[in-house]
Amino acid sequence: MPRIPLTWLADHVALRDGADAESVAADLVSVGLEEEAIHGAQVTGPLVVGRVLALVKEPQKNGKTINWVRVDVGPEHNEALDSPKDPQPGDEVPSRGIICGAHNFVEGDLVVVSLPGTVLPGPFPIAARKTYGHVSDGMICSGEELGLGPDPDGEDGIIVLGRGHARGLDAQPGDDAISLLGLGEEVVEITVTPDRGYAFSMRGVAREYSHATGGAFTDPAASITVPEASGPGVEVLLEDEAPIHGRPGCSRFVAQTVTGIDPQAPSPRWMQQRLTLAGMRPISLVVDVTNYVMLDLGQPMHAYDAAQLVAPIRVRRAHPGEKLETLDDKPRALHGEDLVIADGGGTGDRAIGIAGVMGGASTEVSAATTDVVLEAATFDQVSVARSARRHRLPSESSKRFERGVDPQLPALAVRRAAELLAEHGGGTIASERTDVGTVPPRAAISLPVDAAERLVGVAYTPQQVVESLEKIGARVEGEAAAGSVLTVTPPSWRPDLRFREDLVEEIARLVGYEGIPSILPQAPGGRGLTRAQRGRRSAALALAEWGLTEVTSYPFVPEGIFDALGYPQDDERRTAVRLLNPLAEDEPLLRTALLQTLLPTAKRNLGRGQEAVAIQEIGTVSRASGAAVPIPSAAARPREDELRAIDAAMPPQRRHLAAVLGGASGPGSWWGSAEDWGWADAIEAARRVAAAVGARLEVRQDQLAPFHPGRCAQLLAEDGTLIGHAGELHPRVVKAYSLPARSGALELDLDALIASAPAVVRAEPVSTYPPAKEDFAFVVDASVPASAVEAAMVVGIGDLLESIHLFDVYTGDQVGEGRKSVAFSVRLRSETGTLTAEEIGAARTRCIEAVSAAVGGELRA
Repeated sequence: MPRIPLTWLADHVALRDGADAESVAADLVSVGLEEEAIHGAQVTGPLVVGRVLALVKEPQKNGKTINWVRVDVGPEHNEALDSPKDPQPGDEVPSRGIICGAHNFVEGDLVVVSLPGTVLPGPFPIAARKTYGHVSDGMICSGEELGLGPDPDGEDGIIVLGRGHARGLDAQPGDDAISLLGLGEEVVEITVTPDRGYAFSMRGVAREYSHATGGAFTDPAASITVPEASGPGVEVLLEDEAPIHGRPGCSRFVAQTVTGIDPQAPSPRWMQQRLTLAGMRPISLVVDVTNYVMLDLGQPMHAYDAAQLVAPIRVRRAHPGEKLETLDDKPRALHGEDLVIADGGGTGDRAIGIAGVMGGASTEVSAATTDVVLEAATFDQVSVARSARRHRLPSESSKRFERGVDPQLPALAVRRAAELLAEHGGGTIASERTDVGTVPPRAAISLPVDAAERLVGVAYTPQQVVESLEKIGARVEGEAAAGSVLTVTPPSWRPDLRFREDLVEEIARLVGYEGIPSILPQAPGGRGLTRAQRGRRSAALALAEWGLTEVTSYPFVPEGIFDALGYPQDDERRTAVRLLNPLAEDEPLLRTALLQTLLPTAKRNLGRGQEAVAIQEIGTVSRASGAAVPIPSAAARPREDELRAIDAAMPPQRRHLAAVLGGASGPGSWWGSAEDWGWADAIEAARRVAAAVGARLEVRQDQLAPFHPGRCAQLLAEDGTLIGHAGELHPRVVKAYSLPARSGALELDLDALIASAPAVVRAEPVSTYPPAKEDFAFVVDASVPASAVEAAMVVGIGDLLESIHLFDVYTGDQVGEGRKSVAFSVRLRSETGTLTAEEIGAARTRCIEAVSAAVGGELRA
């Protein structure tokens, strides 16, 4: 994540008076740049410059040699704390005695001393302590101990002013080393979202800070003057003729030669300090300059050793089997989609870098490099991102390119880097410059002035809309008045702004998110759950109370599911909706029945150690309508007639309830094993669901896959509407899904069942008179359903009937072949008085006659 030193930020934008890291982070958060961390001063306390007055080397028994050093740290700090018995070299000058194990300094050198009370990064507090027979009154510091990283000159040991970390610095004993080395500066670290790559630069963050505070912003790119080139420089060929991702891999490539650079010239101290604070290690003048320009402007750059580069430079896709050793000294096998930078090479065309990711070792700038070719280009975001991930090679360059880099920056960045090399390395900028490729202009976006108000819900004035868009650098054309339409051309550094909604988001962000109210919707009283919602909850609760566990399965099924469940070829349940982009290639269809996904769920549970299964699910099923869904234009909101046509063509969805029951219905006990779930339980589950929603079901025998042909019940509502089926599963289905023998199942159209129930339950009077109980056993043809007998009895008995219950079905020799006996228990009750024997007898006679007339039933003797 980018680190933003406050002094560097202040170069480009006016900070608030008294601004610190906390306040800057808060201001950036207000415009959407989230704070990742705040890095305070790296060192606190008395860190000063000291001059080595005397140095005594003392060998130790462990073979190590330490230095007993007298250091002049200035009149203010020279009160020594060491023992008077210690040797006092350099007594003529007040000093402090310090033990040091490093040997890269001599008498007269200026060093950095942390006195007692200093806290170094870690934190590591410094105090006077006795060691090696002396009282060490502080510590002489190295760059690593101060958090500056390895010495840029590769020298091990402490910091010596004029060398390494302190190159170019001059001071006197007692001077504050914290400000001298830039260790007291605060740094804000921010998180950058993928759509805001411009915030990976000081230029971009400064612009955002200006939006947040109104501080004057100075664009560093505007101060760079690019002179007219006298002609083309090194030849560059853009050879990505067949773009893989729909866009050319490189749309612009700028190359500039700088000669005569002093290879020993150090990077200026201010540049090293800024790079360190920004989280990058200073390396050499050429590398530091390219990194500095990248951090400042946001344009990644690369420098080639001109002596190792053989023109022309080619930008192309990698050849099959091509290899490249990158700057991290690792050989990499290139992929055919990798965009590479290549040159003529010694033996022909060779890759010298992965475009936008990392350069190659063959043209690396070394300690002897005097002539360089600077490169700044515009690479395709997708190409760079895929190459970086393919090679597991994230770099500062790829982070920026994959988010989008301002295509107007390459020439400016090259010129800025060349000027810095000339200023600090004595180089000469060639008058020739190569600039190939073209950058297409940004497409304008049509924006109604009231679009932001309609989408965000906040009343933005036309002036606020125009000012916000102009702040981000967009060109706005059109009248700023209510009802007008603006033509907005986004700035080159905002590739994320492509649609009207992107502009609306910018308006909301810059006017202020705090202006968008957070209003909880008011729940109107008296509504509560709908009838369908209450019904679904009641149905699920009724089965859960009976011992069935509610589950949820994915609605996607394979094409072979219909054959596995034994559906006939003309079964309408085979007309499934096919998905264009299924989550799994082997499950491209939406289920047309709930058991198609509940049965595999049951198998999965049994396969994980369950010995029985009792599960239920409420979910939607779909049937393909066969109608083509119209696809409206994305340029504007679909018209009302288009929306109606889309709704009409959408496949209908119904909410079903299904259950699978198999194995023992409960745990065993000393009474014996629990009974197994069966077909009767499946029908009972359906009845319980119906009772829970206030409906009644009529049960008739039927045949339907995947049920057993002789043990399948058709479930009908009182008005004859088909609600579903229940019964025992077909043996082939039981075997296919590894279910317990004779497992049962049910599936109901829950929407239809709830609709069949009366909307209002009529209150029935409660009789205070005693009931009369009668039992009836009728002999009927085996094909006559018990429900038909029950219906005839209800009609015959009339208003005296309180309840009726089937308690026995018998087939055998006593009733004859093709016949069966069905026995019912009946309760009779009157609301007006106790029933007499005559009234009961009359009701009994009417019942017998009604059954005889309706189904040919005979009262069994």
